[in-house]
Amino acid sequence: MIENSDVDPGDKAMILLQSLICYMREKNLLSRADIEELRDRVEARMAATEPNLPCASALAAAAASEMRELDDFCGKKYGGKHRRRVN
Repeated sequence: MIENSDVDPGDKAMILLQSLICYMREKNLLSRADIEELRDRVEARMAATEPNLPCASALAAAAASEMRELDDFCGKKYGGKHRRRVN
């Protein structure tokens, strides 16, 4: 068994959040459109040059990349309808 002190707290949080999003999608508490909206919000925070961001831009880019991968995973595993795009 891995000791708690051997695992980075950020890694633990990432695993918990990914598991929670997948579980909520599986139980139909989140739609695919909800996950796409969350992904867009993460990417918008990355793109915005807000001085009050609590993390470095490299971390924000990594978070956006993780969110894209999670969106792709949930879309393939659980399916669902995409958000309607209005142009």
